[in-house]
Amino acid sequence: MASDLFNGRLEDVKFTQLFVNGSFVDSLSGKTFQTIDPRTGDVIAAVAEGTKEDVDAAVQAARHAFDSGPWPRFPGSERGRILMKLADLIDQNAEELAALDAIDAGKLYRWSKTEISSVANMLRYYAGAADKIHGEVLKMSREFHAYTLLEPIGVVGHIIPWNFPSTMFFAKVSPSLAAGCTMVVKPAEQTPLSALFYAHLAKLAGIPDGVLNVITGFGPTAGAAISSHMDIDKVSFTGSTQVGREVMQAAAKSNLKQVSLELGGKSPIIIFDDADVDKAVELALIGVLYNKGEICAAGSRVFVQEGIYDEFEKKLVQKAKAWAVGDPFDPNVQQGPQVDKKQFEKILSYIEHGKREGATLLTGGKAVGNRGYYIEPTVFINVEEDMVIAQDEIFGPVMVLMKFKTMEEAIKSANNTKYGLAAGIVTKNIDIANTVSRSIRAGTIWINCYFAFGDDVPFGGYKMSGFGKEHGMEAVHKYLQVKSVVTPIYNSPWL
Repeated sequence: MASDLFNGRLEDVKFTQLFVNGSFVDSLSGKTFQTIDPRTGDVIAAVAEGTKEDVDAAVQAARHAFDSGPWPRFPGSERGRILMKLADLIDQNAEELAALDAIDAGKLYRWSKTEISSVANMLRYYAGAADKIHGEVLKMSREFHAYTLLEPIGVVGHIIPWNFPSTMFFAKVSPSLAAGCTMVVKPAEQTPLSALFYAHLAKLAGIPDGVLNVITGFGPTAGAAISSHMDIDKVSFTGSTQVGREVMQAAAKSNLKQVSLELGGKSPIIIFDDADVDKAVELALIGVLYNKGEICAAGSRVFVQEGIYDEFEKKLVQKAKAWAVGDPFDPNVQQGPQVDKKQFEKILSYIEHGKREGATLLTGGKAVGNRGYYIEPTVFINVEEDMVIAQDEIFGPVMVLMKFKTMEEAIKSANNTKYGLAAGIVTKNIDIANTVSRSIRAGTIWINCYFAFGDDVPFGGYKMSGFGKEHGMEAVHKYLQVKSVVTPIYNSPWL
């Protein structure tokens, strides 16, 4: 079994130091922190704790690599060749990487293997984009010739969340590498292990020293140092809305660096009377239970039209009660543990809050087992839209189920949130699908599907879900600057 690769001992994990300027090094303070196995609560490894001084060293290396190194000056095809090699190395180490994320984040091993394959393909997508970055020739109304250049923005700070350690690492690193940037990456303190392994593979693939630096550590120290650093040109952050505000403030108070944010969500799934109930139940469950609900686009608010509501509720309960929660290495398990004790306790506190508010607990709501951080799939009914459980991002396996009568009512309810990351629509009526998809204020709308992500499909939010897109060519353009070049035309009066 893949879990045999790791037995929870420090010596089983290959990379636990910071990665700066092409080498693994201890933190300057010598401090470490523990990363925990959420299956058991046991320590996996002690990892170097980077602080401001370590960020400074990494930024210095990235700045030198950008100003004087070959990476921004390589032809795009050469950057693409190296990214292709990195993708191949990831494929070759997929089982070990998947096991790292399963043990560090509580992710299902079989899904994690699929995720590792997906990030390799994501690299290949951006490898293909690296030699297709170009400006345009402009026809000016005056006697000048003009064109634009698309240039890498410089040194980028990436701050990665803990729920998808591999996907989010490469959603940020891949397009910025393709653009010719250098970078400092801070993985979440809960899930640092795979990021360090990727740094090792990047070195093997031929990415020059200083281009990719990884600083493990905590948000208030290492993350804050990245956000406020005077020599970082852009910061890309994925995480909570609260921390996103702090990142923006730090960027504004320092050097006015550019910022892109992918933040929280409270996404609706709207199921109409004409839907296939069995398929709708499956979609709604996956929408909130995939990755144990630790996904920003989780469809945690489910609205079902009154004509099929009773049947839907009955079948939903049956499926939720049969949902298998347990060790993520068990091939029969559908849901692993929450990422850590803090998140586990936060979710349980929201469940208790929902009860106190007067919502009815239809199923679930309790911890599972005596060890680890497992929670039953949980469904609330009789929920008012202003309740905390209907407004706050719980980030766990908790669904609020509500009934609606008309399409107009459903649209109003779907938009009754400060977030706007994603939404799902389940209907056979193309007119309903078109009308609702154009009426919901969210960055991604899935019709008769959910979590249909793609490397070539931009993903990002409206409202307090942030701004700036991951995936697609829009992600590359986040890491580019437009430079206009203007010259007089020969024999013009300006000569």
